[in-house]
Amino acid sequence: MNFLVAVLRRRLIGALGYSLQGLKACFQNEEAFRVELALAVVLAPLSLLLADNYLELVLMLAALLVVLIVELLNSAVEAVVDRVGTERHELSGRAKDIGSAAVLLSMIMFLVVWGLCLTHDLNLTHDLNLTHDLK
Repeated sequence: MNFLVAVLRRRLIGALGYSLQGLKACFQNEEAFRVELALAVVLAPLSLLLADNYLELVLMLAALLVVLIVELLNSAVEAVVDRVGTERHELSGRAKDIGSAAVLLSMIMFLVVWGLCLTHDLNLTHDLNLTHDLK
C-alpha cells in the first residue's frame, strides 16, 4: 500500500510540474492567453459580487475557465503545427483555424453566460421563460 501511495504521489507531483510548465510557457509565448488571464483575474472576483446565487457564480466562473482551457489547447495545437514545419500547408492552416474557431465559440459561450446572468433581473429574457429564482 505504501508503494502505491508513493507511486501516486510521485506521478501527481510530476504531472503538476508539467502542468505548471505548460501554463508558464503559454503565458510567456501567447499574448492572447495573457489578455484572457488578466480578464479572468479581474472578472473572477467580480463574479462573486455580481452573481445572485451559487448557480450563477459557478456558471460565470466555469465560462471564464473554459475560455482559458480552450486557449491553452489552441496554443498547444499551434505549437505542434509550428514544430512540424513553417511552410504553408492546407492541413496546418486548417488545424490552426479550427483551434481559433474553438476559442471563438468559448468566448461566445462566455458572453452568453455572463450576459444572461447579468441581465436576468432586467426581465429581458422573461418572455423566453429562461429565468428562474434559484435562491
